[in-house]
Amino acid sequence: MKTSTPSSSIEDYVKVIYSFTEWQDKPITSTQLAQRLGVANSSVSEMVRKLKDQGLVLHKPYSAITLTQEGVRLALSMVRRHRLIETYLVQDLGYSWDEVHDEAEQLEHAVSDTFIERMAARLGNPSRDPHGDPIPSADGTVQVPRAHRLSELDEGHTGLITRISDENPELLRYLAAEEIDLDADVEVMGRKPFGGALVVRIGSAGRSRDFDLADEVASALWVHSEGVHPGCRMAVSR
Repeated sequence: MKTSTPSSSIEDYVKVIYSFTEWQDKPITSTQLAQRLGVANSSVSEMVRKLKDQGLVLHKPYSAITLTQEGVRLALSMVRRHRLIETYLVQDLGYSWDEVHDEAEQLEHAVSDTFIERMAARLGNPSRDPHGDPIPSADGTVQVPRAHRLSELDEGHTGLITRISDENPELLRYLAAEEIDLDADVEVMGRKPFGGALVVRIGSAGRSRDFDLADEVASALWVHSEGVHPGCRMAVSR
């Protein structure tokens, strides 16, 4: 049975488990969870047992980790906090998008639900954060756009950049310097020979530029295809 007030460690774990599967169907493993949290595998094993005892995850030895409905509820609450704080830091306090993740990690555990909801109202209840990740609503509903990694798209594919991974601050700074941002038009032109860079055209007609993107960069950009339904909704009772 879950505790009435989860620790910050528990909140971090369920948030990372949820975030890993938000843009893909593949569940997270203990090793991947350890890598993302920067902790030892033994620490993950101990915490996963605790999460299982509290009814937050499903896990069998040597298998992937999945959230229960209660685990998803808690994760969405923390994701909402994190992404609203990131949005506030960028829009109201002038932070750049490569600076906000670590700040939000600290603040999300410290503020009250009332603070979060007043912040959301002040921001106009945004639907996504500065990196394009969807912000769950207060009732636990989240809409994830249908999108694919740019690195996985074929020549001739067109769409809009709908999400930019925030895992690497240096990469975010590079994209900002190159003026590659959310909602930019993108067209895949092809790939350089012998497994070379992906050639893409980014920008609107008359103002577009061609880029040779390394796989690390192309894998951080997610593209929503034009003419495709924007996504599916997932509701979690709170």
